[in-house]
Amino acid sequence: MLKAEHRLRRSQDFTSTVRRGAAARRDSLVVHAHVPNDHGPAKVGFVVGRAVGGAVVRNTVRRRLRHLVACRVTELPDGSTVVVRALPDAGRVSRETLAADLRGALGTAVRRARSR
Repeated sequence: MLKAEHRLRRSQDFTSTVRRGAAARRDSLVVHAHVPNDHGPAKVGFVVGRAVGGAVVRNTVRRRLRHLVACRVTELPDGSTVVVRALPDAGRVSRETLAADLRGALGTAVRRARSR
Protein backbone atom coordinates (compact mmCIF):
# COMPACT_ATOMS: atom_id res chain seq x y z
CA MET A 1 0.00 0.00 0.00
CA LEU A 2 1.17 3.52 -0.77
CA LYS A 3 1.87 5.41 2.47
CA ALA A 4 -0.01 8.63 3.19
CA GLU A 5 3.18 10.71 2.99
CA HIS A 6 3.61 9.63 -0.65
CA ARG A 7 0.08 10.47 -1.82
CA LEU A 8 -0.66 13.46 -3.97
CA ARG A 9 -4.00 14.89 -2.82
CA ARG A 10 -4.51 18.54 -3.68
CA SER A 11 -6.01 19.46 -7.04
CA GLN A 12 -3.46 22.22 -7.58
CA ASP A 13 -0.61 19.72 -7.10
CA PHE A 14 -2.09 17.52 -9.83
CA THR A 15 -2.49 20.53 -12.14
CA SER A 16 1.02 21.80 -11.44
CA THR A 17 2.59 18.41 -12.11
CA VAL A 18 0.75 17.94 -15.39
CA ARG A 19 1.52 21.46 -16.63
CA ARG A 20 5.16 21.76 -15.52
CA GLY A 21 6.24 18.14 -15.67
CA ALA A 22 7.48 15.91 -18.44
CA ALA A 23 5.18 13.21 -19.82
CA ALA A 24 5.65 9.71 -21.15
CA ARG A 25 2.88 7.71 -22.80
CA ARG A 26 2.31 4.00 -23.23
CA ASP A 27 -0.71 2.08 -24.54
CA SER A 28 -2.53 1.93 -21.22
CA LEU A 29 -1.35 5.03 -19.33
CA VAL A 30 0.38 8.39 -19.30
CA VAL A 31 2.84 9.40 -16.59
CA HIS A 32 3.58 13.06 -15.80
CA ALA A 33 6.62 13.75 -13.59
CA HIS A 34 7.95 16.98 -12.12
CA VAL A 35 11.30 17.02 -10.31
CA PRO A 36 11.86 20.34 -8.51
CA ASN A 37 14.89 21.05 -6.33
CA ASP A 38 12.89 20.38 -3.16
CA HIS A 39 13.49 17.93 -0.37
CA GLY A 40 10.88 15.67 1.12
CA PRO A 41 9.13 12.53 0.04
CA ALA A 42 8.13 11.84 -3.53
CA LYS A 43 4.37 12.12 -4.05
CA VAL A 44 2.21 10.20 -6.50
CA GLY A 45 -1.39 10.71 -7.62
CA PHE A 46 -3.69 8.70 -9.86
CA VAL A 47 -6.34 9.71 -12.39
CA VAL A 48 -8.66 6.94 -13.56
CA GLY A 49 -11.62 8.34 -15.50
CA ARG A 50 -14.90 6.83 -16.65
CA ALA A 51 -13.48 5.96 -20.05
CA VAL A 52 -11.56 3.14 -18.35
CA GLY A 53 -14.78 1.39 -17.36
CA GLY A 54 -17.35 1.10 -14.62
CA ALA A 55 -16.67 1.72 -10.95
CA VAL A 56 -15.42 -1.81 -10.29
CA VAL A 57 -12.97 -1.68 -13.20
CA ARG A 58 -11.76 1.81 -12.28
CA ASN A 59 -11.14 0.83 -8.67
CA THR A 60 -9.34 -2.34 -9.75
CA VAL A 61 -7.06 -0.36 -12.06
CA ARG A 62 -6.41 2.23 -9.34
CA ARG A 63 -5.53 -0.47 -6.79
CA ARG A 64 -3.17 -2.18 -9.25
CA LEU A 65 -1.43 1.09 -10.09
CA ARG A 66 -1.15 2.05 -6.43
CA HIS A 67 0.44 -1.30 -5.61
CA LEU A 68 2.89 -1.07 -8.52
CA VAL A 69 3.94 2.47 -7.62
CA ALA A 70 4.31 1.63 -3.91
CA CYS A 71 7.05 -0.84 -4.87
CA ARG A 72 8.92 1.87 -6.81
CA VAL A 73 8.30 5.04 -4.79
CA THR A 74 11.71 4.81 -3.10
CA GLU A 75 13.37 4.95 -6.54
CA LEU A 76 11.81 8.35 -7.30
CA PRO A 77 13.87 11.50 -6.69
CA ASP A 78 13.21 13.35 -3.42
CA GLY A 79 10.57 16.05 -3.72
CA SER A 80 9.27 14.82 -7.06
CA THR A 81 5.61 14.67 -7.94
CA VAL A 82 4.13 12.11 -10.32
CA VAL A 83 0.65 11.82 -11.82
CA VAL A 84 -0.33 8.49 -13.39
CA ARG A 85 -3.31 8.82 -15.75
CA ALA A 86 -4.97 5.61 -16.89
CA LEU A 87 -6.14 5.45 -20.51
CA PRO A 88 -9.18 3.43 -21.67
CA ASP A 89 -7.04 0.35 -22.44
CA ALA A 90 -5.92 0.14 -18.79
CA GLY A 91 -9.08 -1.72 -17.84
CA ARG A 92 -8.54 -4.37 -20.52
CA VAL A 93 -4.83 -5.18 -20.27
CA SER A 94 -3.24 -7.81 -18.05
CA ARG A 95 -1.41 -7.01 -14.82
CA GLU A 96 1.92 -7.77 -16.45
CA THR A 97 1.24 -5.39 -19.35
CA LEU A 98 0.12 -2.66 -16.97
CA ALA A 99 3.26 -3.17 -14.88
CA ALA A 100 5.51 -3.03 -17.95
CA ASP A 101 3.77 0.12 -19.24
CA LEU A 102 4.12 1.81 -15.85
CA ARG A 103 7.78 0.83 -15.47
CA GLY A 104 8.67 2.16 -18.92
CA ALA A 105 6.63 5.36 -18.73
CA LEU A 106 7.75 6.19 -15.19
CA GLY A 107 11.43 5.81 -16.08
CA THR A 108 11.09 7.91 -19.22
CA ALA A 109 9.05 10.67 -17.54
CA VAL A 110 11.46 11.01 -14.61
CA ARG A 111 14.48 11.05 -16.93
CA ARG A 112 12.87 13.77 -19.07
CA ALA A 113 11.87 15.80 -16.01
CA ARG A 114 15.41 15.71 -14.63
CA SER A 115 16.83 17.02 -17.89
CA ARG A 116 14.54 20.06 -17.93
